[in-house]
Amino acid sequence: MIQSSKDLQRRLVALTRDLILIPSDASHPEDITRCFEFIINHVESIDNITVKKYCHCDVPSLVALPKNVRKPKVLLCGHLDVITHSDVQRYRSHIADGRIYGPGSADMKGPLAILLEIFRNLHTQYENLPLGLVITSDEERGGESGIRFLFDEIGLRCDVAMIPDGGSLNEIIVEEKGILHLKIQCHGHSAHAARPWLGNNPLERLVDAASRLRNNFESLKQDEDHWYPTCVLTNIRTPNQSINRIPSEAEGTLDIRFPAPYNVNEMLNHVCKILGEGIDIHTLISAEPTRLSPDSLYLSVTEEITGKPANLGKEDGGSDARFVGRLNIPVIVSRPIVGELHSEREWIDISTMETFYCIYELYLKRKLLKREK
Repeated sequence: MIQSSKDLQRRLVALTRDLILIPSDASHPEDITRCFEFIINHVESIDNITVKKYCHCDVPSLVALPKNVRKPKVLLCGHLDVITHSDVQRYRSHIADGRIYGPGSADMKGPLAILLEIFRNLHTQYENLPLGLVITSDEERGGESGIRFLFDEIGLRCDVAMIPDGGSLNEIIVEEKGILHLKIQCHGHSAHAARPWLGNNPLERLVDAASRLRNNFESLKQDEDHWYPTCVLTNIRTPNQSINRIPSEAEGTLDIRFPAPYNVNEMLNHVCKILGEGIDIHTLISAEPTRLSPDSLYLSVTEEITGKPANLGKEDGGSDARFVGRLNIPVIVSRPIVGELHSEREWIDISTMETFYCIYELYLKRKLLKREK
């Protein structure tokens, strides 16, 4: 049954807000399970669809494929995990100014709602459609046990992957920066803060090292588009709880992003050299810069639906696209208009959700049904 514009928009908004209500972050594994149950209930009633559940390193994921299809022509890929907010009461949403505000609304409960709706609607309308769906739950933690596991170890394949986790309505991503998430540690000698000469303060040494690193990365700035390496100190802590005590150890975390031609080893060696001796470095996540090859048909459909040119863009953040693109599989990365990702004021524009749905729908019909204009 074809939905009217109002019905479609209402459905997408309701699905998005239902998904936002579930705090599916890494600190709530029971809610990740609950979110998967919600999604499975949405898709398993579709005729001739088989849903397989996987779990790798305690990270669940699911793959929904037409029966007797191992390699779909197009695979819709999404993740249900969101970043952690300290107060569970923040996992609420509200509508204002034509937007849905709420944690994960843009990254990526709103786009996920679009994937679920279009997957169900197209499979309901057409039999034997070679369209698959993948949902994972660790993209915000690097994707190693989700998309990487499914493609590298399970052997999942497709002709084209669609991942609405970057870009914008008329911006299709063709490059993503590489990623280094590092834990840095420093050890010293505890003492009374009134007698600092008796101690060796690792917290001050760690801060000084991080300051050197920040100043160095400032010198790497090249253009106004921010297409250069960046380094952010995202956390610093010590087990010390006393204001008058020098701690014996300190640690922090760094989020480093870098475009080609930089690579992981080059960037890691550079960071080690700047931090200097006495700072231990542990790699938490690493990923090389990614180059993607979107389908030209998608570009033409985007222009047709929006009436505006489709631009090829670059993304400062990373996504699960890197695990698919490195297998020489075309990956389409774009999404509705969004803003303030990972903040308490994260939002997704409602009207462009509908437009984005229409882009996906027309592209999939032409790609899978071989229908011309």
